[in-house]
Amino acid sequence: MKPYHLLFDHVLTRTDPERAHHAAFRAIRAAEPLTRRLSGVDPSRLHVGRRRPVAASPVEAMGLTFPNVLGMAAGFDKNAVGIDALAALGFGHVEIGTVTGEAQPGNPRPRLFRLPADRAIVNRMGFNNDGAEVVARRLAERERATGRRRTPSSSDGSTRPDVKQRRVDVVLGVNIGKTKVVPEDDEAAVLADYGKSARLLAPYADYLVVNVSSPNTPGLRNLQAVERLRPLLEHVRRTADEVTPQRVPLLVKIAPDLSDDDVLAVADLALATGLDGIIATNTTISREGLRTPADEVGRVGAGGLSGRPLTGRSLDVLRLLRGRVGPDLTLVGVGGITSVEDARARLDAGATLLQGYTAFVYEGPLWPRRVLAGVAG
Repeated sequence: MKPYHLLFDHVLTRTDPERAHHAAFRAIRAAEPLTRRLSGVDPSRLHVGRRRPVAASPVEAMGLTFPNVLGMAAGFDKNAVGIDALAALGFGHVEIGTVTGEAQPGNPRPRLFRLPADRAIVNRMGFNNDGAEVVARRLAERERATGRRRTPSSSDGSTRPDVKQRRVDVVLGVNIGKTKVVPEDDEAAVLADYGKSARLLAPYADYLVVNVSSPNTPGLRNLQAVERLRPLLEHVRRTADEVTPQRVPLLVKIAPDLSDDDVLAVADLALATGLDGIIATNTTISREGLRTPADEVGRVGAGGLSGRPLTGRSLDVLRLLRGRVGPDLTLVGVGGITSVEDARARLDAGATLLQGYTAFVYEGPLWPRRVLAGVAG
């Protein structure tokens, strides 16, 4: 058994999951100088161990160059506090968030649960985050600290990043969602809420994601219906274009629980509205096929399930999407990618890029490099 597995199974599983997450993330950030030296500063190469450099093939998508195919999914770094530390572990892109227009504490604790027998996680975090204003200031400080050049805004005198001058060692995605107190049936309020996040955060994003698929914000998934989704995507698109000197790619993240017909409807909408990509998929509310005893699952309660049980449905959704949208639209495969074989299957099914989260929790900090080495091999 690998040392990390021993640590996880015998120590971390006895620690409150949310507390363990924060402790682990602090350790990742503290270790960034070391992990960056071990991995090398050249973004075109990753190191698996100290003596085996493995070429990481860049991926061209949405007008961006991704250093490699694998990224960290939204949810791990909600508040943009460890982007470069995660990149140092091998992730070619990091998607922060979900960020909402207003700061919010999320749902009551406990709200994060492990199902080790299934290598799965259940969360009902509820978009706990610092809010768009605070995250935007944090990203602005990161821009200054990393030496990105700035250009003045033509509208309000504020400064914005010059996209052409951005670093290429990690691609930054920003995932935005609905503030809980905003009624989902008040379209004007929903548009204003997402618009605020887009206005504040698009200037710092390499790509922007509209999240309408978390099961933990009441009414959010209703926004996946195409008649609700179209005006939302169009509004975010217009808002982002107003505040950025260069077009920021826009994607939508969908749930695995959509029917096949609804998946195809979202694909058609993406083509009709000029969307740049689709992220498939978010967590599921299904509890079918779990190895964990039913009484234990019942005690955990509601929330989105991620990890290995999601593998099959997420793969099916990806295949549906690729068959509908053709070869050109960017599709990001996420959900239940644990092994090299999972990653290859997702790429074979048409994924342009991959993301992980739960497998990183269960497999440890060397997991990104192992997956990338296996895919490259």
